[in-house]
Amino acid sequence: MSRAGRGARFAFGDGGVDRAGERRGDPTAVAACWTDPGARVLVLRSDGRVLLDADGGLVLEPAGVLAPAPDGACFLGLRGARPFFSVQLGDEAAAAVAARRGGRFADLRGAVATLPAADAGLAAYARALAHWQSRKRWCGVCGAPTRLADGGHRAQCSDAGCGATYFPRTDPAIIVIVSCDDHCLLGRQASWPPARYSTLAGFVEPGETLEQAVAREVAEESGVEVAASRYVASQPWPFPASLMLGFAARARLQPPRVGSELEDARWFAAADLPRLIARGELALPPDLSIAFHLIDRWYHRRTGAHLSPGLPLGGR
Repeated sequence: MSRAGRGARFAFGDGGVDRAGERRGDPTAVAACWTDPGARVLVLRSDGRVLLDADGGLVLEPAGVLAPAPDGACFLGLRGARPFFSVQLGDEAAAAVAARRGGRFADLRGAVATLPAADAGLAAYARALAHWQSRKRWCGVCGAPTRLADGGHRAQCSDAGCGATYFPRTDPAIIVIVSCDDHCLLGRQASWPPARYSTLAGFVEPGETLEQAVAREVAEESGVEVAASRYVASQPWPFPASLMLGFAARARLQPPRVGSELEDARWFAAADLPRLIARGELALPPDLSIAFHLIDRWYHRRTGAHLSPGLPLGGR
């Protein structure tokens, strides 16, 4: 049975920390956390890759090694009494840390295959925060530089006459398994590996409910009209800063009509899925994705069995 089939502990969903939001607004408390002998720091490179050790584990540097706290150091929270931070370093400084630790920087989508769930979630949290900071270096109102505050969770305009304040943002996106009795609707993008099919997905637009986004995205990508939908689960997706909101939807068994976003979309019969997977004619998403969980959950409810997930995302 797949990990997703046992209840779906998705990648990136568990950072394993108490975010301790009440401490962020107190610079003295954040500084005390940094100087705590047990404080650990997750290291990111400027391109968002995370530092892994030789065994594929997440490198968590003692904060004292990087003292004083670099500009942009982010307070992530606590595991028990141990404070955790993240820093994003330029290429030269990052290379020096990697050389000292005998580690390497890796894309988080590939690194998740070797990381414990809590470490993968912590890295995703840090990566999403770093991405937001990189796009809030300047005030969008007056153009003045911003200053980070609240342990890296707030950007404040440096112009006292403006004073605009910015907080991290997450882009909501729906992802949906559409079904009609014993068939489910899957699509593929031209850039995906051969035979890879997955659930349909897309971003929520302003002034739109999640259910409206489900119906619109399915219609835009496949021409299929959704009759009803309901929420199932969610997964943080820090590439760069999304929250995937998983739905199950019902529709009539109508011929799909793909537009510009998909190369193909088709209905798959539940009874055919294991055979297609075994022959290599169908490759599903990896098991730590909400996409695989939605497909496997639907299949399990129809048959009582579980499906085989696709290969890890690797560096894609």
